[in-house]
Amino acid sequence: MSKAIYTNGLIYTLDSNQPLVESVVVENGRILDLGSHHDMSLQWGRSGSKIIDLGGKMVTPGLIDSHLHLSGLAFNFLDLDLTGIKSKAEMLNKIKQKAATVAPGKWLIGMGWDENLFTEGSIPTIEELDYVAPHCPIYLKRVCYHAFLVNSKALKMSHYHPSNEVPKGGSVVLDPQTKKPTGMLLESASKIVTKHIPEKTYEELKNGLGLAMKFAIKKGLTSVHTNDPAYLGGLEQTYKMYNELINHEHNGLRCNLLIDYPFQSELKEKGMFAGFGNEKLQIGAIKIFADGAFGRRTALLSNPYSDEPSKYGEAMQTQEILFTIVKEAREQFFPIAVHTIGDKALENVLDILDQFPKVNYRDRIIHTSLVREDLIQRLADPNIVADIQPRFVVGDYPWVIERIGKKRESYLYAWKSLLSNGVICAGGSDAPVEPVDPLLGIHAAVTRKTPGKLETWNEDQKISMHEAVKLFTIGGAYATNEEAIKGTISRGKLADMTVFSKDLYSLENPDELLKTNIEMTIIDGEIQGI
Repeated sequence: MSKAIYTNGLIYTLDSNQPLVESVVVENGRILDLGSHHDMSLQWGRSGSKIIDLGGKMVTPGLIDSHLHLSGLAFNFLDLDLTGIKSKAEMLNKIKQKAATVAPGKWLIGMGWDENLFTEGSIPTIEELDYVAPHCPIYLKRVCYHAFLVNSKALKMSHYHPSNEVPKGGSVVLDPQTKKPTGMLLESASKIVTKHIPEKTYEELKNGLGLAMKFAIKKGLTSVHTNDPAYLGGLEQTYKMYNELINHEHNGLRCNLLIDYPFQSELKEKGMFAGFGNEKLQIGAIKIFADGAFGRRTALLSNPYSDEPSKYGEAMQTQEILFTIVKEAREQFFPIAVHTIGDKALENVLDILDQFPKVNYRDRIIHTSLVREDLIQRLADPNIVADIQPRFVVGDYPWVIERIGKKRESYLYAWKSLLSNGVICAGGSDAPVEPVDPLLGIHAAVTRKTPGKLETWNEDQKISMHEAVKLFTIGGAYATNEEAIKGTISRGKLADMTVFSKDLYSLENPDELLKTNIEMTIIDGEIQGI
């Protein structure tokens, strides 16, 4: 690749040695030089360099999403997308329209519904689902992937009977009066149905994944950390799919793959290790679930739920099993990435980590939703990264206050407290749970409110625009121990940059973020197709 000069920009490098420049020179996918337009043009402009005029636009290091599921985005392209549905009637109508295109006996799969967004009606009943799709089995994943809706046809095709054993950690919700299924399955009870759903073909999955990668790039992302083997047919098929798309077909997005713990032995058999791969595609941490979510009261709390005092949530693993999983990961020198929503789940994970030596990669606490003062101090460890999702304030408020109560709210999504106490934080979306758009994540981080709404949630935990941008740049690089090659615009680092239509640091009102566009996504020094 010949040299290229990206010039006439407002380039925020996030490198304290040279925080603001006008021009960046790239060659062979790396940053060769940076400085003023005059100096870079004088030094490199006569060597046949390609000149790209940034038109005075703001540039940051390439944006990084530290936790999402590209497979989930892929299924949004392949299945019924119920994201953002605002009422029961609208949801049922969408299902009815989709069902009209599905042959009798074929599965209708959907995802993304969230009853907390409904302005009218509640969660559809099994009878209502039967009415709009009498001829086909339905399986609809809630936005959080912790609750699922099915119709009678789905239960019948899955050979469900009340006497059947429900997988550990899950439950089939029954009507308190009739004692019959309501159509709601919680957590691992979904396996009753999923094992009967025919798998999509390799080419279908790969096509959807490729579309998801292009969509992420369109939103300004240059790197993502994604967790997919459980949804893409296992470790071998998942890696094969990514390898073909990235290293052979050159879909530009950099991907770090979190691997679910049941695949640990297979990683060993295949000689895969943390960091296996290249700068475009790498094996990352071992993914573990410590608890569930606030919505269904399965997040594990140290004190009971305020709106149901008999419940503390659920540990997805006993401490003994969690210890064994981490032990096996450490024996292969893997870091761990643990889903922890509740404060007790966080405490349990930190107690386990204290019993093991560190490895060459940082451990990751995913979500870190509810903390306590003592836990914040324990998280302030250079070998631990808190993977936080700022958009959760949009999806979870105001109903989450009913769950945890006002007294604990100051420790809910306490990003300012985490950063102020030296906790390394990385920003993600958990897409498709929340939108993949990092500008929406940044907006949530600096405003702590829903777009278009006036109410601000736990205002003391707002962070600055600079801190929010760092979450999605430097923070993401730290999460995979790649701070030496990405996260800032510095000489020798990867030439990944994101160009915005507005200067985020000069916005009079942070709501202007919602009208800001991605002008260019630059990976390896090349502008990606938008």
